[in-house]
Amino acid sequence: MVVRNGFLSNGKGFEKMSRSEFIQTVINKAKANQRTIILPEGADERVTAAANMITEEGIAKVIVLGDEKTAARVGNGVTVINPQTSDKLEGYAAAFCELRKSKGITLEQARKDVRHINYFGMMMVQNGEADGLVSGAAHSTADTVRPALQIIKSAEKGAIISSVFFMCVNNVPYIFSDCGLVENPDADQLAQIAVQSARTALQFNIPANVALLSYSTKGSASSPLVDKVIEATAKAKELLKKTMPGAPVKLDGELQVDAAIVPKVAKSKAPQSELAGEARVLIFPDLNAGNMAYKLVQRLGGAEAYGPVLQGLKKPVNDLSRGCSSEDILGVAAITAVQSLK
Repeated sequence: MVVRNGFLSNGKGFEKMSRSEFIQTVINKAKANQRTIILPEGADERVTAAANMITEEGIAKVIVLGDEKTAARVGNGVTVINPQTSDKLEGYAAAFCELRKSKGITLEQARKDVRHINYFGMMMVQNGEADGLVSGAAHSTADTVRPALQIIKSAEKGAIISSVFFMCVNNVPYIFSDCGLVENPDADQLAQIAVQSARTALQFNIPANVALLSYSTKGSASSPLVDKVIEATAKAKELLKKTMPGAPVKLDGELQVDAAIVPKVAKSKAPQSELAGEARVLIFPDLNAGNMAYKLVQRLGGAEAYGPVLQGLKKPVNDLSRGCSSEDILGVAAITAVQSLK
């Protein structure tokens, strides 16, 4: 497959790739605000193709981390920085050592760490030299999240860092969370994830109709798994009152998926639910459920999937699936640019 400037090769030329209205709206907002986004994985051809597309469409200013081979694959307007030869290395090492001194890191270790593309890129974001970073095309989620937690850190002390996927199903955007980061959240963590996801929905003009999902609807089954979701729902409602008073958020649980998203089923199974089968933010009880759900909807349902998009950091850093395309990278970069506007 060859992608160029949002076009997909069919062997006879280039045809415009379809994009949901949601992601096009995000792209348009990014274009209007011109942020600077770092793509650290310049050795990956999907990343350099995405950098060219982002630049040619005027979505954002792009900095790619890489070497001479990387530079040869990008066009005019894309900045390439080689972390191994940068004159910023010593300053970044000293700053990183200061950030991690309570953990016993030495300057020698700091010098080694900041040569890694993700650490180098995070230091650029931390120093205000870029507005956000997108990685993960060729690295694990841990490789992206670990330096983000060490350098960028959480927006609120003690707050959980979670993730969402933006899922565009038949041109309708949904938020799925958490599908990429928090493995087995307890009730308190699940409540935080629900509130963070509601905030993300509002930022991206998606109705913040939040459903905490279970295999049970309103007491149709009883078990510790169900009890966790019931408790999390109560705690999320309290957290909403404290942190987002007056925000246009509807939140309910525990709900089965059909009772959350199908009005006719909701009328039968959960007639008192304020969501009335119109949930647009789906909160999964654990990472198993969330990860499998988003991949089924993407691979069998043909949905567009953008993420994992991280929530709770001081500055936007976002992950990618290692199976991502250049168009996926473009979409997440646009989302990252819009996140940085808050």
